Amino acid sequence: MDWLNVAFLRMNTLMGRGAALVEFWDFARVNSLRTMPYLKGWHARYADEGLRVIGVHSPGYSFGRDRDTVAKAVERLEVPYAVLLDPAFEVWRLYGNKGWPGRYLFDRTGRLAFVHYGEGEYVDTELAIGECLGLEVEPMAPVHPDDEPGRLFAAQTADIGLPADRGRLQLVRDWTDGQDWIEAADAGAAASFTFNAGGAYAVLSGAGLEPGLYETDGTVEAEAPGLRLHGVQFTPGGPSDP
Repeated sequence: MDWLNVAFLRMNTLMGRGAALVEFWDFARVNSLRTMPYLKGWHARYADEGLRVIGVHSPGYSFGRDRDTVAKAVERLEVPYAVLLDPAFEVWRLYGNKGWPGRYLFDRTGRLAFVHYGEGEYVDTELAIGECLGLEVEPMAPVHPDDEPGRLFAAQTADIGLPADRGRLQLVRDWTDGQDWIEAADAGAAASFTFNAGGAYAVLSGAGLEPGLYETDGTVEAEAPGLRLHGVQFTPGGPSDP
């Protein structure tokens, strides 16, 4: 197993010293990035009290299997805690993890004290951290307006995965199918889509781009041949009627 920000860690040596918060994430998943401010906040608040935050990077896209690519993303995102690289999903399968992000909190005895998949449950997570550390805590204020407890949202457009969902795109010029992408054959090739969501983020690589997420208004245009579009992810929109 390869690590970033630390030489290596062993869970059995962490037990007895404090609590461990393990989060499965991917730098090319918008849900993971929206959760990250809370992880950074909990690390800053509770590391000295015995909390060890560990990010397990399990890549949802082929470019995320490359160590240097992930290392650059970790540096760019200013991730302060340990990151375990899981390119073959070995740790993912060991935990039986179900998606990004997946959050597991262990107390000092190794007991699994809290589990959550996806965004949200930030207040409950922090209260559970406090309980594991024997602390009274005042949970962080919501980072995003839609993180307010009890907020309801209209149904949003389902994420687009390529090349399987190629039919959901309106394509201009030639795009060729790849392992987990469609690739622009020439400059000026474009892909457009309609969506109902708060925001849309294209997953791009190739053509000199740093692999990752790029916000879009519904159109992706290749400035050079070789641009790879891996998919599109969406964030929550406005609140729905009660």
